[in-house]
Amino acid sequence: MKSGTRGEVKISIAASPEVVYGLVSDAPRMAEWSPECRACRWVGDATGPEVGARFAGTNRRGLVRWTTQLEVLTAQPGREFVFATYFKDRQETIWTYRLEPLGDATVVTESFEMATDLPRYVALIERWAIGIKDRKADLEAGMRETLQRLKQAAEAAAIAAPSTHSREADR
Repeated sequence: MKSGTRGEVKISIAASPEVVYGLVSDAPRMAEWSPECRACRWVGDATGPEVGARFAGTNRRGLVRWTTQLEVLTAQPGREFVFATYFKDRQETIWTYRLEPLGDATVVTESFEMATDLPRYVALIERWAIGIKDRKADLEAGMRETLQRLKQAAEAAAIAAPSTHSREADR
């Protein structure tokens, strides 16, 4: 894919922005949502989502496995979580989770933007070893699956621990 390529998917989740943010910004849980990610862990001194924190993600598609280095760019609880993937010390992809309250729900927009052109050999590996013919469409399908899984977890968490706003409305 070329630098500047973008993709975006939205979903409405019946949970507060704080609940959703708590899940999406918890890097070690990313493997629960993403169909490609198998594990994530904070690295170095990082223990949570703050600007500059780094984490590593292990991914798998078919027989192909790889590890990605990531860095948190924006960490605004209840509003936005942004991180970048790195390839050989340069930003490759910027991933954004934007949260917008809508009544008792949260509209979550997941997006990506390519920060640099992917090396040609990566496209060849994607096509021939993994079987991906259109990486943008593939990423968008993965984002839909990610958001659906996030929705299930966030709505279950919201039921288990209703927000203060919901409890006050019941009085």
